[in-house]
Amino acid sequence: MNNAGQRSPSYNVPMKIALIGSHGVGKTTLCFELAARLKRRGLDVDIVREIARNCPLPINQQTTRDAQEWILHSQMAAEIEADARHEIVLCDRAVIDNYCYLVHAVGSSTEWEKMLDRWIPTYDLLVHVPIWTQPSFDGVRAVEKSFQEQIELVLEGLLTARGITPLRLEPDDHDRWGRQILERLLPIVDPTLPLFPADDLD
Repeated sequence: MNNAGQRSPSYNVPMKIALIGSHGVGKTTLCFELAARLKRRGLDVDIVREIARNCPLPINQQTTRDAQEWILHSQMAAEIEADARHEIVLCDRAVIDNYCYLVHAVGSSTEWEKMLDRWIPTYDLLVHVPIWTQPSFDGVRAVEKSFQEQIELVLEGLLTARGITPLRLEPDDHDRWGRQILERLLPIVDPTLPLFPADDLD
């Protein structure tokens, strides 16, 4: 894996891309935007949606080890299934940022740290979505800005400790995030595809 959190395929597809970052920063919206743009180019795309929303146990500040392990196991299973069936998989979160909530709640885990190191190379690209706004309540998401910032700090520590440099999006340029990711992806997926066809310009 190179320092951008990527495996180095000798083929154009399949690919697995994960958006990472704290909650409430727009990862889900960006996932759907990217999926639509890639599908318009005739690519087979699937989204691994945010797993935590389906967790039967408490999450956010009330989360437990059991809850976070359920989320982590479910995330990995969903990624394996999607990766086996589709050319391109977009993950709304990755194992590394889901693990941040376990660390925040109960501290680090030797077992999960080892699993994390095994799993990170399965991503072709990690895209860091920065904090640029305070989270809004949607029935599930935590809204306390301090909690959002604490998770971001844990994530940055995990990335730094592993020497991972994801593709970093700029907080003051969120209207161009989709274009920025496509500029990185399309030359890898299929160099013959146009970056920005006439019907897909910002």
